[in-house]
Amino acid sequence: MPEARPDDTPPETLDLGDSHAEPPRHPVAPFSPMALPPLPGYYTARALDRAFKANLARVTLGISPAGLASSYVEWLSHLVLSPGKQLELQEKAMRKWLRLAVHAGQLASKGPTAPCIEPLTQDHRFDDPAWGQWPYTLIYQGFLLTQQFWHNATTDIDGLSPHTERVVSFIARQMLDRWSPSNLPWANPEITRTTLEQGGMNLVRGWQNAVEDAERRFSTRPPVGAEAFRVGENLAITPGKVVYRNHLIELIQYTPTTKTVKAEPVLFVPAWIMKYYILDLSSDNSLVRYLVDRGHTVFMISWRNPTSADRDLGMEDYRRLGPMAALDVISAIVPGRRVHAVGYCLGGTLMSIAAAAMARDGDDRLASLSTLATQIDFTEAGELMLFISDSEVAYLENMMWDQGYLAGDQMAGAFQLLRSNDLIWSRVVHDYLLGERQPMSDLMAWNADLTRMPYRMHSEYLRRLFLDNQLATGRYTVDDRPVALSDIRVPIFAVATLKDHVAPWRSVYKIHLLGDASEVTFLLTSGGHNAGIVSEPGHPHRRYQMHTYRDDEPYVDPDTWRQTVATREGSWWPAWQAWLAARSTGDVAPPTLGAEGYPPLADAPGCYVRQA
Repeated sequence: MPEARPDDTPPETLDLGDSHAEPPRHPVAPFSPMALPPLPGYYTARALDRAFKANLARVTLGISPAGLASSYVEWLSHLVLSPGKQLELQEKAMRKWLRLAVHAGQLASKGPTAPCIEPLTQDHRFDDPAWGQWPYTLIYQGFLLTQQFWHNATTDIDGLSPHTERVVSFIARQMLDRWSPSNLPWANPEITRTTLEQGGMNLVRGWQNAVEDAERRFSTRPPVGAEAFRVGENLAITPGKVVYRNHLIELIQYTPTTKTVKAEPVLFVPAWIMKYYILDLSSDNSLVRYLVDRGHTVFMISWRNPTSADRDLGMEDYRRLGPMAALDVISAIVPGRRVHAVGYCLGGTLMSIAAAAMARDGDDRLASLSTLATQIDFTEAGELMLFISDSEVAYLENMMWDQGYLAGDQMAGAFQLLRSNDLIWSRVVHDYLLGERQPMSDLMAWNADLTRMPYRMHSEYLRRLFLDNQLATGRYTVDDRPVALSDIRVPIFAVATLKDHVAPWRSVYKIHLLGDASEVTFLLTSGGHNAGIVSEPGHPHRRYQMHTYRDDEPYVDPDTWRQTVATREGSWWPAWQAWLAARSTGDVAPPTLGAEGYPPLADAPGCYVRQA
């Protein structure tokens, strides 16, 4: 690791003060002289509970069995007390079996015929033409009717809470997807055909693939093909210098490629749940390089990958040592210039908190605020909320308390379940039953480069933002005083992606309700949480919608917005870059790399991004 400057406190010995005690989970009762001390064995019992749940959580991928059980009991209780719903379900079951029987009769008498139920548009498990042949058509039609029945059985039950309904419906869908005929070698015509054609060699290769993947997983090695993508060689290769380092971040300043640059620099604040170089992947799909080549001075925060020693770092540490420290350095390198702040995912949430605190305190160093796939109101945070309840968060806290952090592979389990057909079962079929390897891409290699999150920070993030929604309701405090997003007056550019399972676009759209900026530009692009952001010009099948609302215009709901705003073909990058350029004050000579007191410490991408 490159040495820190003499006036910097080395990361290993940084004094973070004494304000990092574990946050209480419940309000502390006021002191009473009659209060009795805990009985002997109290703390031993609590430690035993935590140790037991921490080890169990590693087996269940951080999903609380108690939380699932309580949801199941609540659903079953309400269903038992709804005889009308039971009769309705019996009627629906009879209708579905009758439809399937009629379909079977038509197949027997007329041959291939139109299916009695069609898969959802996003369901591609039964696209192979062989699914239309006997007996496979009956198998998959029966499965889809069963899936539809269980959706009816877990929804629209009188008195059932919306959260429980979503949880139980999700569990039922996961169980059914596990036993989908597309996952069974003897029920999937594509697997049967391939096995006959290759004499079973596809299953031999699939077994070898499964053993190799298991060995790599247990030895913490990257997936097959990821070795071809190396940070600093063919990933994160935009030239630049690390101009600052503290315990949590390295700040990268990228080398200009134009004779003049826009006066206002750009600061990227990526999420600490990921390595920053998703914004600087290969040379042809790097958002950083795209901006640098168009005359922007770009700075990037690269987060340290924390260990158990960092367990007590909290959200305030990430704000103070992250964007606020970076802004101080940028102010020294480019004095007198405001900054275009850009936050991605959790980084956008953190940057929004920082911007609100800056506005409250009269700090006017921001020229604009751009958020990429970022939520600031968590009331409609999508299916991710299935894994965030008091029971789930307490369960995760026990696991994090034991090891001091939440590991990347422990987070990945929940995200994969949200798209199990695409991320789990399709891979089982493709890699293990058909015996084919999917080629590794730069985005896939980045996705496998996992990070960790400190215990205290992640606990605060889940409780204060997801569970309590403090930021959207004006109860989130910075320096012991609440911050309000309505204090942010600089122009805002918010990007959402249409197929985002992490930050649903309607949730991102709530920036229209919470901000009080002079203008809010909202852009909705095709793609998912990551692929929709990495959307370089020339990328096929990309389109977006964009509209700017002024502070004196009436509110438009998200569905009306989507129906009325024109769709444009292509990447959203040029539109955003033009927006940044229009809010810059002109062109100037490029600044030096670093400044007095902040000399370059190392070449980009630095050392923090390489930490495993």
